[in-house]
Amino acid sequence: MQRRMFALSHRRMLVAATSGRFIAIRRGLFKDFYPEDVRWQDLRDVRLQVGVFGASLTISALNSPDLAVAGNSRVLDFKGLRKQEAEQVYRLCQANEQAWREKRRLRELEELRAKSGGIQVGDLRGPGTAVDGASDAATRLQQAKEMFEKGLIKDSEYETIKARIIESL
Repeated sequence: MQRRMFALSHRRMLVAATSGRFIAIRRGLFKDFYPEDVRWQDLRDVRLQVGVFGASLTISALNSPDLAVAGNSRVLDFKGLRKQEAEQVYRLCQANEQAWREKRRLRELEELRAKSGGIQVGDLRGPGTAVDGASDAATRLQQAKEMFEKGLIKDSEYETIKARIIESL
């Protein structure tokens, strides 16, 4: 909740972090309340600035309801919050922002793999088929290297795949 001294020039506000979204309620001049909410998957950036008397929380979020569509972003600014409570909300926002950033990265990686034709590096042999192990491993290493050169997988993923193939020999 906003500190009283900041509410002299602005109407008081309340911010909260739930399991699914960030919620803020601003009070109107006479009787109205204006709720604002941001789903965690729409969260782009969270900043906290702690001052002497209070803290300011700035949240940047997408307007689009779809993850695949990058729309315009909106910026919500909350000034004069109590320091400890603002830091707790900030930590929750940061944790959810990082979790959703990783989910978006994995989704983009899967979409790139799907666009490239769905090359899978692994044991593609069915049960009962006999293939020379060394030539099969060489083929799998070549496929992994091609995926790395095309930018479909990162260096660490390439090294992990390479280590698995070598271990299977």
